Amino acid sequence: MLQELSHMDKITQLQDEIQQLLLIMANSISYLTSRSNFLQVSPEIPITKQRNPDKYDPPDVFEANKKELVTDLMVKAKQIEYLINSLPEPEPEEEQAMRFQQLEEEMTLANEEYMLAVGRAKNLHSQVAEVLQAMLVDNEADLLQDGPFIPATMPTTPPKS
Repeated sequence: MLQELSHMDKITQLQDEIQQLLLIMANSISYLTSRSNFLQVSPEIPITKQRNPDKYDPPDVFEANKKELVTDLMVKAKQIEYLINSLPEPEPEEEQAMRFQQLEEEMTLANEEYMLAVGRAKNLHSQVAEVLQAMLVDNEADLLQDGPFIPATMPTTPPKS
């Protein structure tokens, strides 16, 4: 059980790392598209648009930032690779089927025990209800035979004024 929890923890870590990788990728694309200047890549295709100098980074800063983005992506990818490699090998289907069969048998047995316990509880409940009902009927019969009930602490003569 503890080992399964450990594996689930690794899967959660893997999910978190993948989300962080996607965030790094999205931020990288955003930076690259918003802070770059338009460059002519082919003599046949002219540049039709220019950005203001305050809207893009100088080439040396842009290159340094690109390298940092690539480094961040590579580090995150290595962390993900490490987590993937630390996950256990999947167990063969035959073993899974046997384990599921065993769990199903245990569940069936537990369900039968539960049903027996519920039956015993209902039986005990009905017995207690019968005893209480019998006590109430007997008590009412005794009260009717004895006449009106007069508490022992009440005076039988009226108080003197």
